Amino acid sequence: MVLEFGLIGRTLKHSFSERYFNAHFGHCERPRYSYTLFELPEIEALPAFLEAHPNLRGFNVTNPYKQSIIPYLDRLDDTARWIGAVNCVKREYDRWVGYNTDYLGVADSLQRFLCNERPAQALILGTGGASQAVQYVLREMKIPYALVSRTPGRGEYTYQDLPQKVVIGAKLIINATPLGTYPAVEEAPELPYECLTSDHYLFDLVYNPPFTEFLRRGAASDAHTMSGDLMLRSQAEASWSIWQIVNSAPPMAVTRNA
Repeated sequence: MVLEFGLIGRTLKHSFSERYFNAHFGHCERPRYSYTLFELPEIEALPAFLEAHPNLRGFNVTNPYKQSIIPYLDRLDDTARWIGAVNCVKREYDRWVGYNTDYLGVADSLQRFLCNERPAQALILGTGGASQAVQYVLREMKIPYALVSRTPGRGEYTYQDLPQKVVIGAKLIINATPLGTYPAVEEAPELPYECLTSDHYLFDLVYNPPFTEFLRRGAASDAHTMSGDLMLRSQAEASWSIWQIVNSAPPMAVTRNA
């Protein structure tokens, strides 16, 4: 029997996960695993999807379902509950359990990117599930931050009312939105990039393309830049560590938390 793993999201043309995991599984002593991309038009399709894949033992979750999947899970591990977002799900006997490995990828990336630097202020672009993981890490690192959102009231600023002085003062700027992801590679968050300097650090969670328009504009102002490649690989390895203990429980129905 082949045990299934995969990735769920709305649009997955940009994803490297299928290639990455299937190559990883090819080195296992018993090649009895497969990894597939599963595009779901809406999160409400999840119960029928799970019922149709009885051999599924775990899956990753990407935008826009990292938060909306939570009511469909039976339990969250402590870190996922604190963060409020899930990007890794494991079948544990008769239950689906949500985890967050994004924060491990963010932490690994920032430790390498910043070295011993600790900016006095950060700016996080986006307020979705990926942003939740970034917020968790910055709190752990004791780096104050402000949020920028397209929607008024979800952050301290919107892109339209973001003061230049805030951008100048935020030496660490993290793009936690999907803007710039393949195939829309010409897109970038609306920022006054001319305010950036060589003292700024721009970290983009997007990994495809490896050098986004957000990073290109930052580099043009001599800012330090880092793509989402290391984050991607770190969170993927953490997901595999979670899935390595699998079980052969019979098919189950998905129930909502009370």
